[in-house]
This record gives sequence, C-alpha cells and structure tokens, in this order.
Amino acid sequence: MIITHLSLTNFRNYVSLDIDLPPHISIFQGDNAQGKSNLLEAITLLATSKSPRAKTEKELINWSTFDNELAACRISAVVERNSGKISLDIALGSRVPSNSTFHSSPQINEDTHHHSPVYKRIKINGIPRRATDLIGQVNGVAFSVHDIDVIGGEPALRRRYLDILGCQIDPQYLHNLQRYQRVLWQRNRLLRQISDKQATEDELSFWDNELVYTGSHITVQRDHLINQIESIARRIHKELSSANDSLMLAYNSSIHREARGDALVEATADIYHASLQSSRQREIVRGTTLVGPHRDELRFISEDVDIGIFGSRGQQRTVALALKLAEASYMWSKTGDYPVLLLDDILSELDSRRREHILESVARYQQVLITTTDLDHFNPGFVEHAALYDVVAGSIGLLTV
Repeated sequence: MIITHLSLTNFRNYVSLDIDLPPHISIFQGDNAQGKSNLLEAITLLATSKSPRAKTEKELINWSTFDNELAACRISAVVERNSGKISLDIALGSRVPSNSTFHSSPQINEDTHHHSPVYKRIKINGIPRRATDLIGQVNGVAFSVHDIDVIGGEPALRRRYLDILGCQIDPQYLHNLQRYQRVLWQRNRLLRQISDKQATEDELSFWDNELVYTGSHITVQRDHLINQIESIARRIHKELSSANDSLMLAYNSSIHREARGDALVEATADIYHASLQSSRQREIVRGTTLVGPHRDELRFISEDVDIGIFGSRGQQRTVALALKLAEASYMWSKTGDYPVLLLDDILSELDSRRREHILESVARYQQVLITTTDLDHFNPGFVEHAALYDVVAGSIGLLTV
C-alpha cells in the first residue's frame, strides 16, 4: 500500500499543501512545531477517521480560517492498494454552508473557544460515505514517543490500541464495537434510572442480552487478536532486548474467563451473563456496568514481571517497539497490503542498537514516513536511499544534503 498523493487545506498549520509521496522511505526533517507531526496526524485521520492527538475535531482546523464565514479544512489522498487505486477525502466545517455540501450527518463536538458544531464529510472515490466506511481503506501503523503510555498508562489506552487494530483489519470488529458502545450507553442510563427509582430491575433483561451477545464477540475477537500479536511480538522483543527476555501478553477479562484463543462465543456468553447477574446489585448502586470488554485489561509480562507496573522506562519502551512492529507485521498478514508506517520523531528516544534495529525492520515496508529534528540519528546508508524533505512553518520542500 502506498499513499501517492496527499493534499491538506487549512489543516493545523498547513494552509495549503500538495505533495506527491514516493514509495519506500521519506524523511521529514525540521525544528519542533513546524508541522512534522501534523503531517502524520493527517494520514492517521485517513486511516482511523479520528485524530490521535485532538480532543475535538475543531482543533484540526487552521485557526486563521475562523475569520471567515465558514471555517473548514480538508484532507485528501490518493492511495494505491493491491486491489486498485482509491481516492479519499475528509472535510471538516464549523458550520453547514448554504448549499449544504456536507452531505453526511454532522458529528458535533464542543470546545471552550468556539461553540459552533463541527461537521464532517467523508468521500471515497468521490462518493459520500460514513466514517465507518473509511476505516480500513488506509492501513497505517503509527510510532510515537507516546507509545510507552500504552504499556504503563491507563487501561483505556490498551483497550484503545486493541480496538484501533481490530477495526482496521476486520469490519465485523468495528460493527460489534459500535453496537456494544450504543448498548452500553443505554444500559448505564437504565441502571441510573433504577438507582433513582425511575425504572424497575426487570427492564435490564433486554439490555443484558444485547450486551452479552455483542460483548462476547468482542472478547473472543480480542482473544484471537492478542494470540496472533503475541507470537510475533515475542520474537521481536527477543531481538530488541539485550537480556533476551521473554514476553507474554495477558488479556485479563472482567468476566473471569479462563480459556484463551479457541473459546467459543457461546461459552463466553454464558460466563458473561452469569457475571452480569452476580454484579447486578453493585451496578445498580453505582449506576454503571462493571463487567464487559470496556473494563478488560491487557498486560505485558516479561520474566514474570508486569512491565507496565514494575518495568523500567527502557523495558517499557522495548515492549512498545516490539508491539508496534508486531502490529505492522500482523496487519500485512491479514490484509495482504503492507501498512504505511508513520514514525514520529522516535529515534531520539532510542539507543543506537534499538535505533538500528527499528530502521532495519521498517526498511522492508513499501512506504515509511519518518519525522526527525536531526538527520544525524540515521546512518548515511539509510539516508542515501530515502527521499528527504525540509518542513518549515507548514511548508514542505525537497532537501538536499
């Protein structure tokens, strides 16, 4: 898979950008706050329909455009996959224009500076589509200095990691996740009503069945995903670790399942339903659902040590790198297309041995976009085979060294 062209209009600090991207390796060099990360963020948005950095989509719109009657930004790309060429387009607007060119339903976000809604329009090959149709059109794996937070940060970050990967490679995972989130919201609302004596406990039965049905599918899908990722990450971790440490991924389900990998959805559903019954009174008191995929955990164990809790920062970084490289390999094996790799200024955080291993590993992929503040982080042979760009204040030009 290769992104052959990228166009940005009023996206972050890019007022206007049109760039043809070559295959293999591209290095974007520049000082901090010039737009390097913004470039990779735009591609991540095309891959997942969401920004990994913005709290609201309005943050993505160049602030200078708010002086206009309609503040809007646009991200467009042409992508070549094994199955053929596709064009993708995302437009974000602060208000619906009078000619109603924003055909899709609005996705409204609020921020403290501007209270007008943000409308998102998505087109695939020129045809208006939903955000769910966009996910999986571009397969991307992003590396950043914040990946270490997936290992040692909040459990929600690890669940989000699994969900983003699952949604990119399996449309059914995305469907199940969206349905589960809708049912969970409705069930939590009912629990609060029961707690306030505005509804009766027997009304939970319908939502319990809905939650169990969809949640069991997600749990089994995650199980399979983790098993596949673990086998790849274990090998990569040994290559990265100077101590040749082992690595195990432990999926701790809130419904207390013991089986892994080959467990049937039906068996999981039985356990899930029993867990809901046993926790019902506590859930009514708290007004929230206490068991299910939204409360599950993923832990990283090396030599019987939970790296997320007891590991050093160096150990956590090694696990994070192994996980990302495993993600890229797994995505290729499942889709038949090499994912686009996005490395956002991670080399300065690595020692020379891990740096060389990462560069050697990513060089095997069809397209790799790397940002850096210092070309000295790369060996001359790697730079010689890369396209070099200079990023200055939202402008990108070819760089000669």
